[in-house]
Parts: sequence; structure tokens; C-alpha cells
Amino acid sequence: MTFASSLFALLFISRFLENSLLSAEVKEGEILPPTIQKLMKGYNKYLRPFFDNGPVTVGMSLDIASIDTISEINMDYTATIFLRQRWTDERLVFEGNKSLSLDGRLVELLWVPDTFIVDSKKSFLHDITVENRLIRIFPNGTVLYALRITTTVACNMDLTKYPMDKQTCTLQLESWGYNVNDVMFYWARGNESVSGLDTLRLAQYTVEDHYTSVSEAVYETGNYPRLVFHFELKRSILYFILETYVPSSLLVVLSWVSFWISQSSVPARICIGVTTVLTMTTLMMGARTSLPNANCFIKAIDVYLGICFSFIFGALIEYAVAHFCTLHHPDCNNALMYGHHMHDCEEEMNGIVTTIASNSSRVKRRKDSLASAPPSTAAGEPGLVPSSPTTSEAKTPEVPPELFSRCAKNISVLRKILRSINCCHVENPHYIDNYSRLTFPLSFVFINLLYWTYYLYF
Repeated sequence: MTFASSLFALLFISRFLENSLLSAEVKEGEILPPTIQKLMKGYNKYLRPFFDNGPVTVGMSLDIASIDTISEINMDYTATIFLRQRWTDERLVFEGNKSLSLDGRLVELLWVPDTFIVDSKKSFLHDITVENRLIRIFPNGTVLYALRITTTVACNMDLTKYPMDKQTCTLQLESWGYNVNDVMFYWARGNESVSGLDTLRLAQYTVEDHYTSVSEAVYETGNYPRLVFHFELKRSILYFILETYVPSSLLVVLSWVSFWISQSSVPARICIGVTTVLTMTTLMMGARTSLPNANCFIKAIDVYLGICFSFIFGALIEYAVAHFCTLHHPDCNNALMYGHHMHDCEEEMNGIVTTIASNSSRVKRRKDSLASAPPSTAAGEPGLVPSSPTTSEAKTPEVPPELFSRCAKNISVLRKILRSINCCHVENPHYIDNYSRLTFPLSFVFINLLYWTYYLYF
């Protein structure tokens, strides 16, 4: 019994609401002007114009009121636009020479194109104080339909040259249900169909170029008309120069101050090195807060901050090396003694080579003299007694040529090793700071020239 009564109540309420809506439509029709009543008589808003006579052509034009935000994190932009659409409906032709401006709420009585914004993440129609719509009908049946829309549209960005990058974003308009056999889109005035960009002022960007194009979207259900508006945005780099590039460069210069501080002032030099490293790390983290956390881009600003961090860290390592050399060579006398010692070692090797060479040449001369002597003397002529080692020069042992060449090669390799060790040795640790005062600034200036040339002109 309870179920039957509930069902009867629902049917009664639905019937009552249906009658109320019908009466509202009748009352609305009664207050329409006679001209509009005549146009609406027999008009079916569910059928497009020229239903059996080819596609209806819809002209589009845009007025960019503002571009509110451009987000690198979400890779999108938010814009407020005035979208105007024009088409001809032969069922709305009337006599006269003046157009009819209707209330925007009467759009529910007319056929309108099912235009939507491709790649739109979220959009809404402004409704303060009423829905921002405009309907205007001309005597020849042309209908002007204008909307004020705020939309957030995706824009794929290439951030490899950030912040010296240029981004090309698009705004695409497409028909949702009508394919190219039913509806054709076109820009009303070509590239001049979009206005408002010349007076637009953005926080970080300037609009360098914009143009329009017409294409077709191909889906499984068919080909649909599409209009595309392209605009190129160039980022203003002045903000990043003052916010990131100048502070990071000054930190690099600050790290060079330690080169003019005595090596004995360990706390001062360590304090400068560690402070600049930590400050540079904080600056690098702050520069990435406005960018996507997970991406595959190595941005231009990351490269520059990495260069600055390397120079600052290198200045800290330079003092560690210089201090280490100072501990092993506390004064210049030890360095001078080391140099004399290396020189004596090299002279000793030269003496060994000279001795071996002289002995080898002496043996060779002895062999040559024996070979050139007369046969009788060589055979042991009577009256000639060979000299005894005790009465003449001691007999020099014969050195094989292979042994001599091998020994000479080993000594030559040893000499090269000693020379390389002598080159790596720092005779005076204070020279490290003197060299760093020149090499660090020159290297930083050279790398800056390469960096700015590449990212600005390539």
C-alpha cells in the first residue's frame, strides 16, 4: 500500500511540472514581439540551416580580452576571450533594413553551432549580471552569436632554453557533432580575425607573432572542421637577470676573494668557501620552484647555475690543495732543497749514462786496435811480452751492445718519470693563489661568452 501511494505521488508531481513548463513556454511566446513570433512559427531548433542543401558555413572571429596566467608547471594558459560566430539561417529572413538584437536567453529558441575549444582543461561562461551572450539577427537571415568565455587551455612547452625561450601556443575551435558535410568553419577576416593582442600586456612575455589557419580534425567518426589560432610568446629575460643571473655571478666573484687572503687564515677562507657554496645551493633550489619538478628538460638556467656552482666549489677545492701543499712544504727553503735534490738525481743519471758510454767506446777502440795489428804480433812474435794487468791498465770488461741499449732505454724512461714528478710538484704553494687569481676570472668570462652566444643566437 505504501509503495503504490509513493508511485502515485511521483507521477502526480512529474505531471504537474510538465504542465508548468508548457504553460511557461506559452506565456513566453505570448510576450514575444510579432516579428519574432512570426520567425519562430514553424522553426525547429534541432535542425541546422540548409539541412538538405549542403553544409552551413560559420565564420569565426576572436577578441582576446586578457591572458591571465601562463603556467610552466601545468603547461597551460588561462585567457578570457570574446568568441563571435556568424552564419546564415534562411528560416530567419524577415522584411526590413534593421537588425534585431535579442536577449541572450532567447538563444535557447535558435539553432547554434556546437563549437568547443580543443585542449581546454576547464572553461566557463560569464554570467554576471546575466549570461554574457549576444544574439543579433539581420534581415537576410544572418545570425551573430557572441560569447564571453574564460578558458584554461593546454600548451606544450619546450623549456630547454628557459628563460630565453619562445613558446608557441594555440587556441583551437572545432565542431563537436557536425562533420565537414554539415558545417564548415572559416575565419571571418583571415589573420585579422583575432584582435586584442597588440594592446595586451603580460608579466613575463611579449607577443611576437600570431596567425590563423584552417584544418580538419580526423577521428574515427569522421572529419570535423577546425580553426586554429597560433600565437608566439617570447619570455622577458630582465627579471631573471636581476633575480638569478646577477646574484649567482656575484657569488662566484665573492668566492674569488679567498685568493687574496693569506693561506694561514684558515677560518676566513673556509668560511667564505662554505658560505658561498650554501648560498648558491639555496639559489639553485629557489630558481626551480616555479618549474616542473619532474621533467626531462635541462634548462638554460640550470646550466648557468651549474657553471656558477662549479666555480664556487672549485675555489673551495683550490684552497684545500694549496693548504695541503703548504703543510708538506712549510717554507721556501724546503722547496729549494727539493729542487736541488731533483737536479742532483738527474745529474747522477747523466753520469751513469756517460760512464757506460765511455766504457763501451774504450772496448770498441781496443777491439779495433787488435784487429788492425800485424799478424806476427797477433800470433805472438818473440821478444814481445804481453803486458800484465798488474803493470798496465786493468782490463775493462766487455759490455754487450744489447745490454747497453736496454740500460739506456730504462734510464731514459726513469728520467721522464722524474721530470713529470718535478712538473707536478709545487715549489711554492703561494703560486697556486697567484695562478688562480688569473685563471678563474678568465675562465669564467670565456664560459659566459660561450653560454650567452649559444642560447641567444642558436
